[in-house]
Amino acid sequence: MNVYQKTAQTGTSKRQLEATLLMKAASRLKAVRDHWDIDQNDLVPALTYNRTLWTILSTSATEPDSMLPSDLKRNIALIAIFIFNRSIDLQIEPKASDLDALIDINRSIAQGLSVDPAEAA
Repeated sequence: MNVYQKTAQTGTSKRQLEATLLMKAASRLKAVRDHWDIDQNDLVPALTYNRTLWTILSTSATEPDSMLPSDLKRNIALIAIFIFNRSIDLQIEPKASDLDALIDINRSIAQGLSVDPAEAA
């Protein structure tokens, strides 16, 4: 049973789950950023969590049976590629400031997912 099937059983919407997971990833990255000068031990686990999340999100969004519009599928794939590249860069040459883009992207998308499309219309 995949994560989306489990979500359906709990009554949480797919959008709510994605928003929650993106905020969790952003929080983990922000904690690393906030403690950069003291401890960077959580950098790789935080990047791995974020990369895994984006792998799932981008794979789900770009599947042939996805109901998303083509331009949105493409944009999600491009964001995922940026996330993957930035994560690799951070592992090769860690810089605290390079976490900011990952944190901002996750927060922005989570915020957008938190808005009910019916209410936004």
